[in-house]
Amino acid sequence: MKVLHLGSNDILGGAARASFRVHWALRKQGYDSTVLVAQRHSNDPTVTALVPSMDLSMRLRRRLRRRQILGDFARYRATRPKDLEPFSDDRSVHEFDLVKQLPACDVINLHWVAGFLDYRSFFSTLPQRTSVVWLLHDMNIMTGGCHYDDDCGRYMSGCGACPQLGSADPEDLSRQIWKRKQEVFGALETNRLHMVAPSRWMFELVKASPLLSQFPVTLIPYGIDLEEFAPRDRSFAREVLGIPQGAQVVMFVSDSLTNRRKGFSLLAAALSGLTQTHNLFLLSVGKGKPPVTDPIPCLHIGQVWDDRWLSLIYSAADLFVIPSLHDNLPNTVLESMACGTPVVGFDVGGIPDMVRSGTTGQLVPVGDSVALGHAITHLLNTPSTCRQMAAECRRIAIEEYSYELLASRYAALYESVSHTP
Repeated sequence: MKVLHLGSNDILGGAARASFRVHWALRKQGYDSTVLVAQRHSNDPTVTALVPSMDLSMRLRRRLRRRQILGDFARYRATRPKDLEPFSDDRSVHEFDLVKQLPACDVINLHWVAGFLDYRSFFSTLPQRTSVVWLLHDMNIMTGGCHYDDDCGRYMSGCGACPQLGSADPEDLSRQIWKRKQEVFGALETNRLHMVAPSRWMFELVKASPLLSQFPVTLIPYGIDLEEFAPRDRSFAREVLGIPQGAQVVMFVSDSLTNRRKGFSLLAAALSGLTQTHNLFLLSVGKGKPPVTDPIPCLHIGQVWDDRWLSLIYSAADLFVIPSLHDNLPNTVLESMACGTPVVGFDVGGIPDMVRSGTTGQLVPVGDSVALGHAITHLLNTPSTCRQMAAECRRIAIEEYSYELLASRYAALYESVSHTP
């Protein structure tokens, strides 16, 4: 069976990394899996980048399409709030190129395809024999453009007056996108598309979605390479990073430190209240300037692409903290658990699937920085509990999130949906 994964890129961002892990889990188990992306950032020979046609008529079509899409977004440039997720259209300048360049395959696994997949052209021209599985990394497929709705809830009734566009117009771009998605999904036979939810939270969203509830959905959590992400010697890790051996190290990771949804401001507020915790030290990873956490010392490492190096960083920490206000099944939690580092975070989205209070870490009410601080303090002050949790983190990562288990789950799903004789 030939499986083709489609995504906007191969390794940049959490969704891309999760997608790539599905692909490589399958490859390691001997499955014929390849990747086609809009932008290729790795040197992996199993990944191919789309090559836009240089035919004059196609170039003109792309230019007109780009002008149309950018024109629709331009009116919200001044009103859209800052530090939000991307806002993505259902249309793409690759509407004709992508369909023409699809290699022969039995199953297409869609991933994070914003700006790459043109919903209407893709589903209207796809051969009937090709099965489509869509792994949902966020909420975008079911909304009028946002990737997380920030508890807006308008996607349940057709969007419009979108707060993430700064719009009061009930027929704004979010409404137009939502209606186009409704038209595309409404025309699809239910056996043409199978959803995959990596978290119980996402699973329930799909079941309730006016756009998607007619399609079957399977719960398959992400997986992790347990050889790359494994506990490393803490003393050695701290020596390499220049962290004091006696420090109580709290770690924060985000693709972008300024992303409001990732909640760094709430972690900073929690840490500022920990006046009774001695030798506190913050370790941060991600794009952006080093966070201001005075008087708490901080080592900001920036973006890290090498998994083995990242595992060393996780191993240097006593606790990993994820203060996300909304999240699906964050890769960072799986990475931390695989490295034997307990997790403290908010009880939101798919985080409770992994962070089990008292076993792999501690959950607190979403947005409560005081409770977050108390949980951090409690675990830092009870090292025996942390050691016990560290062992449980690694055990659960092995038993529930291995590449072998990930590949077997997807292989079973592909076989069940495949139209191959």
